[in-house]
Amino acid sequence: MAGPDLTLADLPLRAELIGEEPYGAPQLDVPVCLNVNENPYPPSSATVHDMARAIQQLAGNVNRYPDREATGLRTDLARYLGFGLTADNIWAANGSNEVMTHLLSAFGGPGRTVLSFAPTYSMYPEYARNTLTRYVASPRRDDYTLTADDILTAIEQHQADIVILTTPNNPTGTALPVSVVEEVLEATTAIVVVDEAYQEFTEIPDDSACALLSRFGRLVVSRTMSKAFAFAGGRVGYLAAAPAIVDACRIVRLPYHLSAQTQALARVALAHAPEMLENVSELRLQIQQLQLWLRDHGLDVVPSQANFCLFGRFADRHAVWQGLLDRGVLIRETGPQGYLRVSAGTPDEMSAFRSALDEVLATFPQRLPH
Repeated sequence: MAGPDLTLADLPLRAELIGEEPYGAPQLDVPVCLNVNENPYPPSSATVHDMARAIQQLAGNVNRYPDREATGLRTDLARYLGFGLTADNIWAANGSNEVMTHLLSAFGGPGRTVLSFAPTYSMYPEYARNTLTRYVASPRRDDYTLTADDILTAIEQHQADIVILTTPNNPTGTALPVSVVEEVLEATTAIVVVDEAYQEFTEIPDDSACALLSRFGRLVVSRTMSKAFAFAGGRVGYLAAAPAIVDACRIVRLPYHLSAQTQALARVALAHAPEMLENVSELRLQIQQLQLWLRDHGLDVVPSQANFCLFGRFADRHAVWQGLLDRGVLIRETGPQGYLRVSAGTPDEMSAFRSALDEVLATFPQRLPH
C-alpha cells in the first residue's frame, strides 16, 4: 500500500514502537492551564526587549552555523549554578529531554541497563526505548521516598549501568536528600544521574547534588530552564558533570544541535536571572498552601517540594479531571491510581482551581481508601 492511505501499520516500524503513542500532555485552549508545571509568569518587558534585540542582532548572520559547542551559554550556565563549575562541566541541549537522550546514547544502548524508581517521570522509559537501552523501575516506598539501601539494592539486583534519581520527583514531588545521593555514589560504579528539574522550587534550592561533583566523577546533575526559569518555550536543558562526561555527550550530539536563536535567548534569560526567578518563592508558597487546603477537604495529598502536587484518591479520577476541564481548568491525569496532579499558578488561577474542584467534589464524592 502507498500514497495518502498509508498507515503506521503498513510501515516496517521497529518492533518496540508498534502500538506506542507520542508523549505529551493535552494541549487545550482553556482559561486555566495547570497541567505541565510551567512558571505561569511571562518575562518582564525589559527582558522581552533584550531578547528581541538579541535576535535582531544575530539575524544578519543567520546564514552561518551557530557555535556548535555553545561555549558562551555553557559559561553562563556554570556561573548561574555556582559550586566552582566552569563551562567544561556543563552540557546544554534542547530541553532536558535531549540531555537525557545524549546520556543514554553515550552510556546506555544494547546490553546496558538504566534504572529508575516508580512512580516517576514517564519519559524515562522512552529515552531508554529510543536508545535501545534496557529500562527497569524499582518501586518506591509507600510514602514515595527512597533510602540509600533501597537504591543500592536495586542497582545490585538489576546490574544497572545508569541510575536516575529524581528530586523533587515527578509526579510525587518528594525530595531525595543529598546525603542519600552521596551514600549511593560511595558504593556504586554506575553512572548516577540526579534529575533536579524542579530544584529551584525546593525549600533550600542550594542544597543540590552539584555540591558532590568535585568528589564523584560518575555523577551527573540534570537541570532545565523550562520550569522555575520561566523559559519553557526556549527549550533549554543542561547538565553539570565531570568534563569527561561532557565530552561523551559531545560525541553523540548531532552537529549544531542548539540553534543560534536558542543560545541567544537563553543567555539573555540568564542575564536576567533575578527577574526570571522572582516569582519562584510565590509559586512555592502557593503549592504549600494548596496542599493544606486539599487536606482540609478530606483529600490525600503527597507532600511535595516542587511546584505541583498529587492529590486524590478518586474512584474515577478521569471523571474528576473531566469535571475540572468542563469548568475551564486543565490539570494532569497522571501518577499512581486515583491521583491527579496540579501545578502552581497565579493567585487567580489557584482560586479558579479551588472553586472548580469544590463543585466537582460535590458531584464525585467517591474516594478510594487511603
